[in-house]
Amino acid sequence: MSPTEVMRIGQEAIRMALLLSAPVLLISIMVGTVVSLLQAVTQVHEQTLSFLPKLVAVLAVMSIGGGWMLEQTVAYAKRSFDRIPEATVASAEP
Repeated sequence: MSPTEVMRIGQEAIRMALLLSAPVLLISIMVGTVVSLLQAVTQVHEQTLSFLPKLVAVLAVMSIGGGWMLEQTVAYAKRSFDRIPEATVASAEP
């Protein structure tokens, strides 16, 4: 397996991790920012008030987009497993 192929596989893995984590992280950041603004305006600094809305938002995103995330993960795994014969043939050549 050439170094270029290894770099391409690594880049695809990073891209997949970003693609799958971005929706959850973005929603969590947006909800956290809104809750922080509300806490600053109302001067209510309760720990659970900032945690619970983020938890609910993340669960909602996971339930809505979970099927798509699973499809992407399965497709990536299939592509990775399909590369195994190519890698073994390429490494066996002198």
